[in-house]
Amino acid sequence: MEQGEISLSEREFSRIKDRVYKVAGISLSDAKRTLVVSRLSKIVRSLGLTSFDSYVDYLERGGNAQDGQEFVNALTTNLTRFYREDHHFEHLRSYVGGLIASKPRGSRLRIWSAGCSTGQEPYTIGMDLLGAFPELKRWDFKILATDIDTAVIAKAARGIYPENETAGLSAERLKPFQRLGDGTVKIPDAVRELISFKPLNLIAQWPMKGPFDAIFCRNVAIYFDKPTQGEVFGRFSKLLAPDAFLYIGHSENLGSGGEGFRLVGKTIYQCKPKSNNRAAA
Repeated sequence: MEQGEISLSEREFSRIKDRVYKVAGISLSDAKRTLVVSRLSKIVRSLGLTSFDSYVDYLERGGNAQDGQEFVNALTTNLTRFYREDHHFEHLRSYVGGLIASKPRGSRLRIWSAGCSTGQEPYTIGMDLLGAFPELKRWDFKILATDIDTAVIAKAARGIYPENETAGLSAERLKPFQRLGDGTVKIPDAVRELISFKPLNLIAQWPMKGPFDAIFCRNVAIYFDKPTQGEVFGRFSKLLAPDAFLYIGHSENLGSGGEGFRLVGKTIYQCKPKSNNRAAA
């Protein structure tokens, strides 16, 4: 055991698994024991506690909202990159191109990046679409980016990344990035202004009403169990505009939440027509 880590009993691990499932929907497997110890030991010690049992007791009886958020932040996984799963952006460009051709100038376009992590996904959407369709600057075009982890949301909102995170991108895709001269790059203001970064727990109440023209929720549902996955995907279908699209991760499927969708491409689902009309929000 590494210096600074605290031993974790089966009972304590079970309590931590139960709590993170209850508050965030995250289903921790037994293989995550080492992750739990390494990520929570520092927090436990900083509180002056000596065991994970006492830490869970603290969260349940005396901890404040910030303590609870720190617990969730520590147990989330944030892996992402620019232009991850490129075929999704190719499809999105084609879809948005069709919307532009069929709708009047200044029309509304809403995209949600659910589980946006440190922001590479929503920034990719913004840069890619503005690069392909400059006329979107004259549209009512906005991107909502949400994540349960408040730490990654704060990082995403800054829009500054190590330059090596753009390695492998084509010269064309590198053009929008502003090099700051200190080994970092910045997302251009024209793209940052499109995006609202907000904390959101996908298993809690959602304040937005939609409709969205596209939702990206990729490599997020893999941390949920099957019933939770089905519930979340089913809720997405209610917020999507008719014939809009949902993009999910390469190892995910909709399961019981797929009733409102039809598969149209690799991990790309189209929302089936709805019988009711909903007002835009």
